[in-house]
Amino acid sequence: IITLSDLECDYINARSCCSKLNKWVVPEVIGHAVVTVLMLISLHWFIFLLNLPVATWNIYRYIMVPSGNMGVFDPTEIHNRGQLKSHMKEAMIKLGFHLLCFFMYLYRSVSKIAPK
Repeated sequence: IITLSDLECDYINARSCCSKLNKWVVPEVIGHAVVTVLMLISLHWFIFLLNLPVATWNIYRYIMVPSGNMGVFDPTEIHNRGQLKSHMKEAMIKLGFHLLCFFMYLYRSVSKIAPK
């Protein structure tokens, strides 16, 4: 979010912004897919079903990068087609999702440890 807002305010150029963001796309896809599979294996159905759409979206977004682009975030297209606003909205939604998941995982781990 900070890198995208820096690009929006012209504090950094599009090429360096996109290279910073593209560096984290593959680890995000792998990490989220691993968490989703682990929730399936451990039979936590609610958390699995909560994570499945986000993991699917991350994989879809990574697979559908047009050939010739630098990655999911492309410096030539980020300003031209108004992608900056959609990337900002997606980052805010993911931030909210990850905060929700953090507190759910925290509650689950504390409720397992705490005596009844």
